[in-house]
Formats: sequence, C-alpha cells, structure tokens
Amino acid sequence: MVRTQIQFTTEQIERLKQEAAAREVSMSQVVRDAVDGGLPPRGDRIERALKLTEGKFRSGRSDLSENHDDYLADAFLDQKSD
Repeated sequence: MVRTQIQFTTEQIERLKQEAAAREVSMSQVVRDAVDGGLPPRGDRIERALKLTEGKFRSGRSDLSENHDDYLADAFLDQKSD
C-alpha cells in the first residue's frame, strides 16, 4: 500500500466514520472501496485502445473514414446522457 494524504470536509469525515463503524472496517477501507467502485477499470480501456492499433476492432460502418467526426460527437453526447 502507498500512504497518501487527502483532505475531506467535516461532513465527509463524519460520513466516513459512520460507514466505517457500520461495516466494522477502517475509514481507509471505506475510501479504497469507494475509489474502486467509482473509477472505471483501467485495463479494459487500455486493452480496447490496443485492439484499435492492431486492427482487431471493427465498427461495422462502411463510411467511418468519411464521417468519423460525427460518430465521435454522437458517442460523446451518448456518454454525457448516461
């Protein structure tokens, strides 16, 4: 484990203490669990990016090279609405 220092508001500390007590774990464990649950898995994104460079990913679209900007904009809009 790597030790780090972060700052929380008084309210956040109280919530962390309550959650830790309820689960009978340390506040550090509550924070680690929250980080693990809140961040997307990193390996998945790297693996998909590598597949793109290897030509193993197929979009199924025949006009991707011509309309890639439109498809990218649509993908970002879809992500924002989630």
